Amino acid sequence: MSTELLTPYEQGNLNQTTTHAQCIAWYDTLARLYPGVLRFEQVGVSDAGVPIHAGVVSSDGVFARAEIKAAGRPVFFNNNGIHPGEPEGVDGCMALVRDFCTQPERLAALGKTVFLFIPLYNVDGSLNRADTSRVNQDGPEQFGFRAMSRHLDLNRDFVKCDSLTARVFNRLFSDWDPDVMVDTHTSNGADYSYTMTLIHTQPDKLGGELGAFLRETMLPALYAGMEQRGWPTCPYVNPVKDSPDHGIADFLETARFSTGYAALHHTIGFMPETHMLKPFRDRYESMRALVDTALAFTVANADRIQALRRAAKAASGTRREWPVHWAMDEANPDSFRFKGYEAGYKPSVLGNYARLWYDRSKPWERDIAWYNRFPADIHVPAPRAYVVPQQWVEAIERLQWNGVRMERVEADRVEEVDYYHIVSVISRPNAYEGHMFHDDVVLERRRARVALRAGDFIVPLDQDNARYAVETLEPLGHDSFFRWGFFNSVLEKKEAYSDYVFEDHAAELLNDEPVLAAKFGAWKAANPALLGNQEAVLDFIFANCARYHEPEWRRYPVFMIA
Repeated sequence: MSTELLTPYEQGNLNQTTTHAQCIAWYDTLARLYPGVLRFEQVGVSDAGVPIHAGVVSSDGVFARAEIKAAGRPVFFNNNGIHPGEPEGVDGCMALVRDFCTQPERLAALGKTVFLFIPLYNVDGSLNRADTSRVNQDGPEQFGFRAMSRHLDLNRDFVKCDSLTARVFNRLFSDWDPDVMVDTHTSNGADYSYTMTLIHTQPDKLGGELGAFLRETMLPALYAGMEQRGWPTCPYVNPVKDSPDHGIADFLETARFSTGYAALHHTIGFMPETHMLKPFRDRYESMRALVDTALAFTVANADRIQALRRAAKAASGTRREWPVHWAMDEANPDSFRFKGYEAGYKPSVLGNYARLWYDRSKPWERDIAWYNRFPADIHVPAPRAYVVPQQWVEAIERLQWNGVRMERVEADRVEEVDYYHIVSVISRPNAYEGHMFHDDVVLERRRARVALRAGDFIVPLDQDNARYAVETLEPLGHDSFFRWGFFNSVLEKKEAYSDYVFEDHAAELLNDEPVLAAKFGAWKAANPALLGNQEAVLDFIFANCARYHEPEWRRYPVFMIA
C-alpha cells in the first residue's frame, strides 16, 4: 500500500489521531484516486465557519441521493467525531473507506447498500486540540475538545438545533433517511474488562416490530459477532447504584442524543462507547470491529430492516394514540453475564471520606441485573393534524429540516381545536445546554374556537415523518420543543394592575363573576397563610377573572385538529 493511503493513525505509533486538516486532505486525495468508489464533498459550514464534509461509498459508482433513494437502496450511516476527544471512530472510518477503495472484495460485499459517512462532525471542537480535556482517558497523544465553538455539546443538540452544525446534520439525515446509524464515542465511568460497550436505540421506545427485531435479532447478532472478532461487548455500563455489581440500566436516549433522534425517523441507531481506560490502539481496533459487524448485519438483513421501517412509518396514519414518554421498568430486570472487577471503598487521601476503587487483580464473571425494559408511561390521543401558527418560526424550521410535510392555511378562518392550557412548569435551576430546560410540566386539555390565519401551517399525521412531529410538538415529550423553551413567551402574562386601584375593582369582579368567586373561595380555603399577602390575593383574582383574561397566556400555541 502506498504511503499516501496510510492514515495518520497508521503512519504514527498507533497512539495518534488525525487532525482536521489531515483528515479532509486525505479524503480528498482518496476521492480523486477512486472516483468510481467514493464521492466526498462539503455539505455545510459550522458555527465557526469551518466546512463540514460527508462522503458516500457505492459499489456501482452511483452517488446521487435522489437516484439511490428512488431505487430503494439501503443506507448505512457512520457518524464520527461528534466529541473529537473520542476519536477512534474518526481514524477507523478513514481506514474502512480506504479498504473499500483498494479491496474489490470489500467493496463488492456492500452489494446494493450505500455507506454514508461524516468523517468528523464537530469540526469546531476538532480544532481545539490538546491532551488535557479527557481527564481519565488512555491516549491518543493529542485530540480535540468535546464542545463546539459556542460551547455546546452537539450530542445534546439534535432536536433543539441551536447550532448551525446540528442544522446541517438534520437536513443531511432527513434527506438520506438511513436505515441504520452508528455514531462513534468513548465512555467514561466504571472499570471493567470490556473494551467495547454499546448503547442502542431503546427497543421499547423504537417500538413495534422494528423494536422487537432490534432486541431479539440484531442485538444478539452484534454481540455474537463481536465475540467472534475477539472483542467481547457488553451493554453500556450505566450502574443503577455505585458499581456494576448491583446491576446496569439501558440508557434511555431521548431525542437530544443521536440514537434518540434517529428513532424519530424510525432508524436503528447505535452509539458504541469504547472504554476510556483501555489503550487507544485497542479502542481503535474494537471500534473498527463494531462498525464492520453492524455494517455486515445491515447488508445481510437490509430487506427485513427496510420492510419494518416502512411498516412503522405507514402505521402513523392509523394510530389512535401516541407514546411520548418512557420510563424504566424497575420491577422486571433481565440479566447479563458480566465480566467485572471487585469494587470496594477505602479512605481517601484527600479528605475525610471513603472513595470507590476497583481491584483489577480480582476479576469476576457473573450474572447481573440488566434493566432493559422501558414501557411508555405517557400516551396522548392522536389528532388528525396539528396547527402551528406561522409566527412560531423556530418550530416550523425544524419540522422543515426534518422533512415533515406541512400544508398552508389558504384563507383566514375560525376552527374548533383542542389545545393545552399550561397549569404549571418547573425548570431546572441552572442553564442546561443554553436553555432553562422544563423538567416538570402540568397540562389541562381544553377545547375552543381559534382564529387561523392564511399562511399558518397544518401538520397532518398521515405521513412518514409523523413521529418527529408528535414527539417535538407534544409538550410532554421527553425533548419537545416546549421543554426546550421554544414557546416560553406564552408563560408570561403581559398586562398588570395597580394594587391600590384594583383592590376595589377586585371586589366588584367577585360580585359580578360567580365562577371567579367560587374559585377564590376554594383558593382561600387551601391557602390560609396567603390571605395576609395582598399581592397573592390580587394576583389570583386578576389571573382567574373572565373580564381581563388573556387567551394567549399559558395557552400552548400549537393546536390539535381531531
